[in-house]
Amino acid sequence: MELPPSSDCAPLSLTRSIAEFPLGNIPLWQHQQTAVAQAGLAPAAAAHLTLHPHAWLAAADLTALAGSAATTLVDASLTPLAWRGAAPDPQQALAAAASFLIRYPWDVLRANEEYVAGLTATRLLGEVHASAVLEGVVQLGLGSRILPGVFIEGNVVVGAHCKIGPNCHLRGNTSIGAGCHIGQAVEIKNCLILSRTSIGHLSYLGDSVVGEAVNFGAATTIANLRHDGHHHRSMVAGRLVDTGRSKFGAIIGDGVHTGIHTVIYPGRKLWPHTSTRPAEIVQRDVVGGDAVLP
Repeated sequence: MELPPSSDCAPLSLTRSIAEFPLGNIPLWQHQQTAVAQAGLAPAAAAHLTLHPHAWLAAADLTALAGSAATTLVDASLTPLAWRGAAPDPQQALAAAASFLIRYPWDVLRANEEYVAGLTATRLLGEVHASAVLEGVVQLGLGSRILPGVFIEGNVVVGAHCKIGPNCHLRGNTSIGAGCHIGQAVEIKNCLILSRTSIGHLSYLGDSVVGEAVNFGAATTIANLRHDGHHHRSMVAGRLVDTGRSKFGAIIGDGVHTGIHTVIYPGRKLWPHTSTRPAEIVQRDVVGGDAVLP
């Protein structure tokens, strides 16, 4: 069955499906399974529940759906997020309080924020240098190292076999995948960074999503705040779309390389395997030729 409206999450969806996109290093489909389990549904009710593959689901919304006469959980646009029966029924709809559809790439950032912000337990499986300062909830993967002078203001998730630092600052609800390097004097705020990515020294990233195997040249800066304080807009299918965010950086696809001293305007997107020249100012989306996954 076709599920309108379709998501337009390019460039993030050009190299993996949204259902497989890792949020806090866990794919979206697994988060959905966790939400169903936490909703406390009877096995029969859970078995007859259909989930939109792009939905970020709150357990409380699924519990409310199970306890109501409604058959379909919908977002503010009346898009079905979860339903009982063969098909969603907009005439028997329950409005979601916290669940939403991942339509655009900035919705991926929102889902990551919500997951990481909800973490309550620190788990350190790697090595933390004595001079590093960790505040809030920090989850550090096996084989990862936090070097001298690092300051982490949680909540922050770091995957396995990463090198963080020296002398860098991680804050906000930030998630970093496996095999990443966050270098000297880098500041990262409220970002989602996928595996095998290297953020070179003297760089700043705020409120951004960075794909897999990306390499940032030294002093790459992503702006994230408009001077007029209005919401950021981003180009989607030839039109500017309001992101609803007062702070929003960039969406970077897999395999992107930036030259040293690159500056990226807020709301810009770089397609997979594109690159920038040294000292380039990215004022428009940098679009490549990668095909969209079916």
